[in-house]
Amino acid sequence: MWSVCKKEFRQFFSSLTGYIAIVVFLLLNGLFLFVFPDTNILDFGFATLDKFFELAPWILLLLIPAITMRSFADEFKGGTFEILQTKPLSRWQLVSGKYFGALGVVIIALIPTIIYPISIQQLAATGGGIDMGGTIGSYIGLVLLAGVFVAIGIACSSFTSNAVVAFIAAAFLCFVLYSGFNAISRIQALQAGADYYIEMLGIDFHYRSVSRGVVDSRDIIYFLSVILFFLIFTNRNLLKR
Repeated sequence: MWSVCKKEFRQFFSSLTGYIAIVVFLLLNGLFLFVFPDTNILDFGFATLDKFFELAPWILLLLIPAITMRSFADEFKGGTFEILQTKPLSRWQLVSGKYFGALGVVIIALIPTIIYPISIQQLAATGGGIDMGGTIGSYIGLVLLAGVFVAIGIACSSFTSNAVVAFIAAAFLCFVLYSGFNAISRIQALQAGADYYIEMLGIDFHYRSVSRGVVDSRDIIYFLSVILFFLIFTNRNLLKR
């Protein structure tokens, strides 16, 4: 499993594509947080990173499918999946290796953003600075959300040999699971009834819950369950190949 993981990791950084994806992610976050007027936290007047944690899922929604789209699609297209099947690897080890390799890339992309809370803390006019509990909770939520997006991306890549199709499918499915249930819960006919339970099915609900700084076991179970579901789905799909 770790051999596959390291191979995925090295393959992503073996070309400029990997570096460009991470640079674009950091550049977009920097522009939104410190340059663009509507989201500029310096103009906001408060020591908070709420804008970053609101924007990051939407940027990851495009970044992660770009990272995962070639996971299995290129193996199918290049005929190397058959070679992988001859190796002493179970399908679970193969899927897990691909998953942790892609997740490692995303975590590396997130690590430089730690400079944001440090900078805001130093710039804060009051002694209290930013809410560290909420910030740590938000980062935990962001890593869990990234884990779900990676699992979705891996699952979509296992369906096709076309990387572009895998990217579009993963981005669409991530969007639906992140904000779709929240949108459905706002339908007037569902108000004061099933709206709360429908909203609970969405990723956004649990991400916002963790971002408050209180790590609830129900939210952790939700994220881990969704990740496991898509990894099982990927494993089942590979059995048909």
